[in-house]
Amino acid sequence: MDSAEREGLRPKGNVPNLRFPEFQGEWEKCKLGTLTAKVGSGSTPKGGNAVYTSTGHCFVRSQNVGMGYLILDDVAHINDGIHQKHKATELKEDDVLLNITGASIGRTAIATKEIEGGNVNQHVCIIRANSKVSPKFLCNYIQTKKIQNYIQSLQTGGSREGLNFEQIRSFPISLPNIAEQNKIAQLFDKLNERIATQNKIIEDLKKLKCAIIEKVFCSPNKKNPMCRIEGFEQALSTYKMCDFSSRITTKNKDSKCSLVLTIAAQYGLVNQESFFNKSVASDNLTGYYLLHKGEFAYNRSYSAGYDWGAVKRLDNYDEGVLSTLYICFKINETIVDSDYLAYYFESTKWHRGLSDIAGEGARNHGLLNVSITDYFNTKHRFPVIEEQKAIAKMLNTITEKERKATLLGECYQKQKQYLLRQMFI
Repeated sequence: MDSAEREGLRPKGNVPNLRFPEFQGEWEKCKLGTLTAKVGSGSTPKGGNAVYTSTGHCFVRSQNVGMGYLILDDVAHINDGIHQKHKATELKEDDVLLNITGASIGRTAIATKEIEGGNVNQHVCIIRANSKVSPKFLCNYIQTKKIQNYIQSLQTGGSREGLNFEQIRSFPISLPNIAEQNKIAQLFDKLNERIATQNKIIEDLKKLKCAIIEKVFCSPNKKNPMCRIEGFEQALSTYKMCDFSSRITTKNKDSKCSLVLTIAAQYGLVNQESFFNKSVASDNLTGYYLLHKGEFAYNRSYSAGYDWGAVKRLDNYDEGVLSTLYICFKINETIVDSDYLAYYFESTKWHRGLSDIAGEGARNHGLLNVSITDYFNTKHRFPVIEEQKAIAKMLNTITEKERKATLLGECYQKQKQYLLRQMFI
């Protein structure tokens, strides 16, 4: 007996905590294999990305399968000749798709009319339900913590190769009658649709912000950006980094601050221990730089999408400490607006200033060979402070909309997780 049943929160027997009032009786325990007409995956055509076309049969890969919904913004296509060679795994509407390898293992979605007649690669499994089970009910059941934990349990030990078909057929399922399955599926259909819509809203806001950022900021070798704010026509000015910023070299004396920061390219300056799930800092923090809220740091390490490293402002904490591998600085806000500069460093426009001084051999073992002197001599081109503030205000408005949309999306996800726990066994 589990804790919920002991506390009187769960009815006795094989029934869920939360149920539509018109349904009664225990759910039947079975294995997924008894509910399927087909379990199998496809394969990737020879030739890699070169075989993909802009039209033809949809070719579904693991990145196209979200948790409860499809992600078809970047879906690939294959021509009919290649498709015919993989006809055995042709998709049908209402097939359950399950990612069976990699970081997205366990993600599952329903094949829609949009991708019917398409195909899948070897990382995506097709589960075709028989008449005993609603495909959409099954898809949602796979998203429950029970099945997700079961999937993870199959991956422990020496092998991390992913799920095989026998393991998938062994999934433990509890099943109500088909009428109750369909009603549960209808409820989750609406919720999954709303989550997918909210994710699209968030993604569109991110894309809009990125597009604006790339158009309103200017490279040091250009006279003007692609777009100007209406009402501003004053010429832009070129500054060296040292004209509008000064280096921070203040050390963390007496280990005054114990919060060790790191730059995560996508998230900014974050708590190192939380980000890595462990501390990779020295036990003695007195030699670290002390950074205060509103000050900036440059990480010279490059990564995918951040070819020239990342510059981030400390926004989430009043203060923190950073390794001396970082270049830390504060700005003169009579020359450059802080919000404007934070967005500017999210663009690629400042890369030209670095590439001009870095030259050949700029990269060495993951670290850019940029000296502190050279860094503060990099050139940047800004409009007058009033236009900077107007740009920052516009981007702040979009950022706030994105923040609110993200919070709402998180609420939908929490609601879904609650219902998955309560309405399934």
